[in-house]
Amino acid sequence: MLRPALLVALALLLLPALPVQARQDPVPVRAEVNRFLDLQSRSLPGEVRIQVGEFNGDNGLVPCVQLEAFLPAGARAWGRVSVGVRCLAPTPWTAYVPAEVRVRGLYLVSAGPIAAGQILGPADIRREAGELTAQAADVLTEPSQAVGHAARVSLAGGRPLAASHLRLPPAVLQGQPVKVVSRGAGFQVANDGVALSSAADGQAAQVRLANGQVVRGTARNGGIVEITLP
Repeated sequence: MLRPALLVALALLLLPALPVQARQDPVPVRAEVNRFLDLQSRSLPGEVRIQVGEFNGDNGLVPCVQLEAFLPAGARAWGRVSVGVRCLAPTPWTAYVPAEVRVRGLYLVSAGPIAAGQILGPADIRREAGELTAQAADVLTEPSQAVGHAARVSLAGGRPLAASHLRLPPAVLQGQPVKVVSRGAGFQVANDGVALSSAADGQAAQVRLANGQVVRGTARNGGIVEITLP
């Protein structure tokens, strides 16, 4: 006579095998987010550090062979951001991964008190090194962005200078057709796009290209946005 424990073991062996649910491997998802943020941040001024958050391994998503990362409308590769990842094949799905883009570089501060309406000269500003992503989104990084322009408000000495503090003429306007010029080692490519934000000369500007892709570059006078590639 078979023992009860042996009967249980035999019963388990006779049960039909349950299918193992396939899940999306987090590694390629996080790699795609890192690749995308690296591309989006190449034109940022300073030393860029990218940290991609965790992606749940117990996600229940069908494994994907073609991943595409994107930023939600209005977002940019700056500070803490949620990056979307969509599967293009074989089964469409969309997920979001937390990430952080930190940029350390030089930015402008007021060398002393500045009065509203004062025209800034070289002696009125100085450069300091620090975390740019901890400053205002429109913080100024080059002296040419401030010298010769009037202050809109009074500023104390040592205050980081932002475009909103000065009366700067826009180089591109939100909704304006612009020319996007991408430059790299030995090549230059021009594309048409539409500015998603207004920006003065030398400031960051977001542009939607004709194919729908959103890129970020440096605004230049004449409706031009420059992107520097390695």
